[in-house]
Amino acid sequence: MAGGKLTPRQKMINLMYLVFIAMLAMNMSKEVLSAFGLMNEKFESANTSSEQTNADLLVSLDQKAAEAKGEFATAAVTAHQVETASKEFYAYIGSLKGDVLKGFESDKETGKLPYESMDKGDNIDDWFTGEGYTAKGNAVISHIEKYKAAMKSALSDKKYAAILSEVEKKFDVSDVENKEGLKDKYLAYHFKGFPAVASLAKLSAWQNDVQKAESDVYSAALGKAALATSSYNNYQAIVVLDKNAYFQGEKVTGKVVLGRYDENTKPESVTGASLDPATGQAKINLTAGNVGEQAINGQFNFVEDGKKINLPFKGNYVVVPRPNSATISADKMNVVYRGVVNPISVSFAGVADNKVVASAPGLSSAGKAGKYNMSPGSGTETTISVTGTLPNGDKVTDNKTFRIKGIPGPTGTIRGEMGVVKGPRSNLEIATIGAKLLDFDFEVGLDVVGFNLKIAGQPTVVVSGNKLNAQCKQVLSRAGKGDQVTISEIKTNLAGAGNYLLPRTAPVIYEIQ
Repeated sequence: MAGGKLTPRQKMINLMYLVFIAMLAMNMSKEVLSAFGLMNEKFESANTSSEQTNADLLVSLDQKAAEAKGEFATAAVTAHQVETASKEFYAYIGSLKGDVLKGFESDKETGKLPYESMDKGDNIDDWFTGEGYTAKGNAVISHIEKYKAAMKSALSDKKYAAILSEVEKKFDVSDVENKEGLKDKYLAYHFKGFPAVASLAKLSAWQNDVQKAESDVYSAALGKAALATSSYNNYQAIVVLDKNAYFQGEKVTGKVVLGRYDENTKPESVTGASLDPATGQAKINLTAGNVGEQAINGQFNFVEDGKKINLPFKGNYVVVPRPNSATISADKMNVVYRGVVNPISVSFAGVADNKVVASAPGLSSAGKAGKYNMSPGSGTETTISVTGTLPNGDKVTDNKTFRIKGIPGPTGTIRGEMGVVKGPRSNLEIATIGAKLLDFDFEVGLDVVGFNLKIAGQPTVVVSGNKLNAQCKQVLSRAGKGDQVTISEIKTNLAGAGNYLLPRTAPVIYEIQ
């Protein structure tokens, strides 16, 4: 595809930035850290190759300068100025990589670094202080500016303008606007808080940029377009993962391929993406749909030697629910109540609600995905088991245990009033004895089916129902003002629950006025 104003290597770095951001948005798994390490290996391998390629180009330029002199001699002077600036900056970046790697030892047999352990980035915390830089951080910026100034001085000829512009763009240390629209310091945006392996890969990418600029200068000076086209410096290692989101513990699978962008290779048309006619690049621009794994498909349509050639492409990505609430629970309050319908909500992070199933004794669907009703039976505990189906078909499970408690004992009432109720004898004779649940979150109906009435100095009257009987009224007729009538042993049923009798109901007192 066409490169437009972006060089092939810049596109590689841009792609790497996207991979960095996407991966850092997820919990850092060992596989992801290893992936960063593999990226770094690719950069370092390319850098090693570029060093030899650049050395060969400079030798060729020096030979041309010795043979043809003139323009080649002038170009050789420029090339050696670039070589000096590049080597100095390249070595300085190498020293920064050494800082990043402090405390990490390569395997003696394989020579590989322990990528899976390089999840911290505190080795370069001394670059930053508050919202600004320390002396070390300022030194990094100073070396970048020194390199750019040296390149600007060496590449004064307008034929190097594009190369110089690319250097200025790649090492632009201006503040960067983050996703919240705020300005971050350049080094903070690219390095602060990143895992050590990510910072290592980024610094290797810087070295790659330096090598690329040096190579471009030599190639421009030699005027060997064919050599530039076939150079490995125009290739990039592209990481192609099988999908763009992974769950913690899931295998990260994919491949790393070498790709080369050619601005002369423009498709006639493309389906499944939008085609930029100026650059020939196909751009994906879509809105994430339903939760789960989604596919991206399309094809490039080329014309070669009068024949149409179709190159299909496909990929996939995973849509997960956008976080919109925190999960907060009181560990000692995992309780369901016997005798009432307890509403239960069930979800599995990263799994669509219609792919989640919950089960437990007494648990039934409330008619909506993720919503259940729990009516616990006997026993003191019940466990709800949950199974979620991931987009790839794998199953994930979890469970939670709840304590089963009975409904707390209610408080007796006379005319709906609790405690000590005052009034004339006549009001008590016709009053209804009831019960209330205090500070209980469920709406329940309570039926009083019996109680005892007691006045000091007189026998206790046992009553069935919720009103005073004739015997009560006879005892009550002998009471005078100031006497207290105690309504106790109140028997309370839960409405609609058959003979389910609630715990002892607190008494209520009526004082005759």
